[in-house]
Amino acid sequence: MSIEKILLDHGSGGKASQSLIAELFLPHFQNPILASLDDSAVFDIKEDRIAFSTDTYVVDPIFFPGGNIGDLAINGTVNDLAMCGATPLYLSAGLIIEEGFSALELKRILKAMGEAARKADVLIVTGDTKVVPRGAADKIFVNTSGVGCIPQGVNISGHNACPNDKVIISGTIAEHGITILTQREGMTFESRIKSDTAPLNHMVCEMIAQNDHIHALRDPTRGGVGTVLNEIATQSNVGIRIYEEALPIRKEVSAICELLGFDPLYIANEGKLIAFVGPDVAEKVLETMKANEYGKDASIIGEVVDDSPGRVFMKTRIGGTRIVGMLTGEQLPRIC
Repeated sequence: MSIEKILLDHGSGGKASQSLIAELFLPHFQNPILASLDDSAVFDIKEDRIAFSTDTYVVDPIFFPGGNIGDLAINGTVNDLAMCGATPLYLSAGLIIEEGFSALELKRILKAMGEAARKADVLIVTGDTKVVPRGAADKIFVNTSGVGCIPQGVNISGHNACPNDKVIISGTIAEHGITILTQREGMTFESRIKSDTAPLNHMVCEMIAQNDHIHALRDPTRGGVGTVLNEIATQSNVGIRIYEEALPIRKEVSAICELLGFDPLYIANEGKLIAFVGPDVAEKVLETMKANEYGKDASIIGEVVDDSPGRVFMKTRIGGTRIVGMLTGEQLPRIC
């Protein structure tokens, strides 16, 4: 069915987003670089392999426990570059600001962007600012683009997952999305949950330095873990089996998801990655991740199988099996 109107669902990162890209964008923009549909474009400039990525942030609320729209934007683009094995180097920042927006709040956001860039060892080298009339935007939107270099011999892509690969996640899931939801709805709990927004490029560099059997990396942002696993399964034409009991989820996050009827597999994360690595090096990679502050809760959650290509399924705690499909519908709009 052709798309007639753009819905919130088209920005979810799930099945509707893929349809939007396939039906409206790719017919006009298609080229060999874009065709890979990884988190970053990868191309050569003379002897150098370059990664290039862009993302736009419209999160509501703009300030939340663990961060704000500013450091979220920096970390998000840094992580997209890192997911293809690149060393992020330079970023741009474009801001769309609603007339009447507080200058003090803008200063807080810019300060957070600068601090995040320094923590990730990247430079914000160019940018743009537009102010639109009151009511034409919601407070502030931020776009960040970035470039980085990919070291020689590194070949990481969503197309490279192989049968018998182990699937590793760098830590507990669903915290960013649940943080935004609870803040948006004014919900309070005894246990303080905060966003996991963080730069992952240094951890990825450490992982790559240990071995060359890292096949695919992806940060499970919009659409969560379930959607990312489906993307990799489709791109690599493999099956993926995960284990419910192995998924790292904080008790309080799991309880809120259960209370509100959300599946944590589809809730956004902003400081986690999923790695597909050869079985012989999986424990070593896991050990490296656990030694990093952003990977201390890392765990092996499954493996790649050579049957059921393009499908993801989960072994449940009670011994059953269920299909993990791609996100359908928009659970939480404006989550990043």
